[in-house]
Amino acid sequence: MANDHYNTINNDLLTEAEQLWEKCLVIIKDNLSWRTYQTWFEPIKAVNLSGNVLTLQVPSQFFYEWLEEHYVELLGKTIKRVLGKEGRLEYRIMMESSTRKPVSVNMPGSTQSKPARDNNYVDMPLKWDDPHSIKTPYAIPGLKRMQIDPQLNSNYIFDNYVEGDCNRVARSAGIHVAQKPGATAFNPLVVFGGVGWGKTHLVQAIGNEVRRLHPNKSVLYVSAEKFINQFIDHSKNNEVNDFIHFYQLIDVLIMDDIHLFVSAIKTQDVFFAIFNHLHQNGKQIILTSDTAPRDLEGMQERLLSRFRWGLNADIQAPDFETRQAILRVKMKQEGLEIPDEVVRYVAYNVQSNVRELEGALIALFAQATLNKKEIDLDIAKRVMKNFVKTAAREMTIENIQKMVCDYYHVPYDKLLTKTRKREVVLARQITMYFAKKFTKQSLKTIGDHFGGFDHTTVIHSCQTVENLMATDAEYKENLMEIQQKVQMASI
Repeated sequence: MANDHYNTINNDLLTEAEQLWEKCLVIIKDNLSWRTYQTWFEPIKAVNLSGNVLTLQVPSQFFYEWLEEHYVELLGKTIKRVLGKEGRLEYRIMMESSTRKPVSVNMPGSTQSKPARDNNYVDMPLKWDDPHSIKTPYAIPGLKRMQIDPQLNSNYIFDNYVEGDCNRVARSAGIHVAQKPGATAFNPLVVFGGVGWGKTHLVQAIGNEVRRLHPNKSVLYVSAEKFINQFIDHSKNNEVNDFIHFYQLIDVLIMDDIHLFVSAIKTQDVFFAIFNHLHQNGKQIILTSDTAPRDLEGMQERLLSRFRWGLNADIQAPDFETRQAILRVKMKQEGLEIPDEVVRYVAYNVQSNVRELEGALIALFAQATLNKKEIDLDIAKRVMKNFVKTAAREMTIENIQKMVCDYYHVPYDKLLTKTRKREVVLARQITMYFAKKFTKQSLKTIGDHFGGFDHTTVIHSCQTVENLMATDAEYKENLMEIQQKVQMASI
């Protein structure tokens, strides 16, 4: 009760504009990651409400432009739900030692809200709309395949999908499928891997490429969650046949997150019927999952067997080099210039997934912009300190061993043997050199970490490394690259 009273007092103190913006923020929070919300929406202040126009104050011109480019649709839908169909936004940009009139922008949801799109498209509502208002697309008399909105993000294309060892097979298969949808051995194409590793980007890139190469083919991207909700909605209205018939019209069906089917048995039955029809008629089916199909406990065996008809391609977490490349592609897209040392620093410290990698880049640029400073390593360190959830990695001999093994592609267990293979000896010598340089362990302790070498071997290894650095430029360059990784890990 005390908390309720406190909240009532707080609400009374808020202006009408602030109260309305608080309602908007409740919706926005549910549709963004916490990090994105904290970076781009917490700094916004509601300063005025005049009729159906809400005025927001933002920190800078860049801030305003970023919101317009990346969150215009979310803001438009939200303001429409809170203020009504005629609701719109104006922005007031903070300027030092000057005044500036509010920037008026017609947002999605107002009379001129939505971007122009083909009037023949069947509109499929966004995932974050009120779930009770979801209307599944269905077959209507005279419906043509080209009248189906593909629900693809036009930014997801092969040109900006960075290839690496982690995704090479899946990307190559995707290109083949896009060139000949339904006519390759990769049908269905099942792409699986961890959250944020690029599955959605890849399968939507396939869809966009199919539309470019085969404009006469209908393409549809749909999440398994939306598919399940659509099925439930149509079941309540006794319209399951219409639901199935609509999906049987598709030439290239892209279904994201099929692991969500494991708890939806009736949906599996419907999808089985759709799958069979599409496959038998030479249509392409593309699926993604967070786990390998064989590990989908709760999925009907008849579906699992069909998933094995085509290609199951896994995507791994991006390695260090791929993460750098992803950052550089993102920088090019956004027109950003960031020093190489900062790119390497961010790529090293954010290792979980591509989404967090891009989020870190946004947070870094926002921080530099709000503070009106050039992006440098000091700013990157401050941002990463708050951004990376895990504590800084302790610099140990084991950590150094693993980094060197990863760089030279030497199995870790081989490093601990007394083999004289050249590549193993090279990695062992360099690891001993860095262990002596970056840890406080004794020579004997270092030798013990390599399977029992004595201190004289450690001394010899360090001398060998120093001699080679003085005489071999390529060797020195490789060593400096490894040293940078080791130093980053110790920050």
